Amino acid sequence: MPTKPEKDHLTGQETTGHEWDGIKELNTPLPKWWLYVFYATIVFSVVYVVLYPSIPWLSGHTEGLLGWDRRVELQEDIQQAQAAQAKWVDQIEQADLQTIANDQELLNFSMAGGGAAFANNCAPCHGQGGSGRPGFPTLADDAWLWGGSLDQIHQTISYGVRNEHENSRASMMPPYGNIFDQEQIRNVAHYVKSLSADVDAPDRVEAGKQVFAQNCVACHGANAKGNPALGAPNLSDQIWLYGGEISDIVSQVTNPQHGNMPAWSTRLDDETIKMLAVYVYTLGGGQ
Repeated sequence: MPTKPEKDHLTGQETTGHEWDGIKELNTPLPKWWLYVFYATIVFSVVYVVLYPSIPWLSGHTEGLLGWDRRVELQEDIQQAQAAQAKWVDQIEQADLQTIANDQELLNFSMAGGGAAFANNCAPCHGQGGSGRPGFPTLADDAWLWGGSLDQIHQTISYGVRNEHENSRASMMPPYGNIFDQEQIRNVAHYVKSLSADVDAPDRVEAGKQVFAQNCVACHGANAKGNPALGAPNLSDQIWLYGGEISDIVSQVTNPQHGNMPAWSTRLDDETIKMLAVYVYTLGGGQ
């Protein structure tokens, strides 16, 4: 309840005249410096609101007396950067891929530009630096599903894999679970595994070899080295897209998984795709 302000006998500080259950509140106002700073921020905010874009409306916002816009400033910075890069971009536009790879200055520019484009567009699937992710190929080795030459990589980036683009890479492995019985599938899985690792099941390996020869060589080749024209992987190395255990191979033969990739020619300009092709080519040494 309110009482008459008085001086506290312990601190010598005057009270506010408020008392609760015998407890009296000391009158301790904020420091003047703090109040001055607070008032200054109020003045600053008012000035800012008047000069700069700040208050949103149902559509748009106040423009401010200065008419400054960070988006406009950013666009100007981008235009300046593009103008500075125009010399190299124009050369890349006119040059073929091999010329770019053989010209050290164009190669350096392409590596920088391709690396940035890769990080922005490709790394979510293929990993930073092309390190790969489960179900997405590693690009930092030299094993290529669709070929590892500059032109082949450029085509894959441009048109993608198994998408709606008319030039998309499109071959698919049939679900052999509808063709083979489970014994045949396990046999061929053991044979495929034996191509790159020791398998202690000689009878299965021999039986699987016969199944492979009758059904799989058309795509993967008689030596199982694969066929880039069809996107058929090399089965004689130890690089596995969907796992290299017998159970993984059985699953893939039975009901294969098929990855897809967008056609970047509809999303990126020609110069960026060239730089990407050169960048990806250099990750694993290229073919």
